[in-house]
Amino acid sequence: MTKTTVSDAVNVKITLRHSNNHNNIEEYARNAVQSLLKYFPGIMNCHVILDHQKNDFEKNKIAEITVHVPQKDFVAKEAGVAYEPAIDSCVEALGKQLQKYKDKMQ
Repeated sequence: MTKTTVSDAVNVKITLRHSNNHNNIEEYARNAVQSLLKYFPGIMNCHVILDHQKNDFEKNKIAEITVHVPQKDFVAKEAGVAYEPAIDSCVEALGKQLQKYKDKMQ
């Protein structure tokens, strides 16, 4: 299931794999992605993939976030016991990547 929304000028596409409707998780992911604007305001769009792996009982929730900026893409993928910690880890990693890229461009 894929949903696309436009919020605060960043197009966010969310894909759920092996999972049903999770509106609260989708909203959490949208808000988390919006926080990346403080690192790099030129984000064009983001793709969030939330996957539920049935073969791993400990960390079976996987979040993968791809951020598209002009001339470059950034990707972070993390696993967790729930979607929220996995999303937070991805956003933290992407924040570092975007900050390095911004510093390099200046």
